[in-house]
Amino acid sequence: MDPRLIVIRGNSGSGKTSIVEGIRQAHGRGVAWIEQDYVRRIIFQELDQPDGANVQAIRLLAQQALARGYHAVVEGIMPKVRYGDMLRQLRDDHAGPSYFYYLDIPFEETIRRHATRSKATAFTAEEMATWFHAQDLLGEPRETVIDQTSSLEMTVKRILTDSGLGPAAELEVGDHDRLA
Repeated sequence: MDPRLIVIRGNSGSGKTSIVEGIRQAHGRGVAWIEQDYVRRIIFQELDQPDGANVQAIRLLAQQALARGYHAVVEGIMPKVRYGDMLRQLRDDHAGPSYFYYLDIPFEETIRRHATRSKATAFTAEEMATWFHAQDLLGEPRETVIDQTSSLEMTVKRILTDSGLGPAAELEVGDHDRLA
């Protein structure tokens, strides 16, 4: 199977991490998780800024994973204004299949979901409001939009089915009804 590039974007608290965990749980080994927050906040300790070091590092990590035969899941808020060109370049440079998803979740719902996370005290709803970008779609490459009516299980199954990565019909993702 050719390595797949999967990009999952959405606001803080929209369910990105839970989705990637579900994909890895269903597929098993061979899925590289390139998490924007980890690269930006832990590796570089930088704010999300234009031409930040993390932008090209994310691209390079994904390219390395794909070149080594891993499926690469790139995940993060990744606002179009700062990450759009890099994501387009990443897609254009990848000879295999690419899948882009945008989690279109209303702000009120992201706040509710955030309250259920282990990092609920790491930042406030007020801080989240400053990062929130409603319908921040790339345009090109086109993204599949997933809204709040899609449960965690439904979303993971959809991505697994679209990409051909796993036994979506047999998947059971945790005890969650909704993305968290």
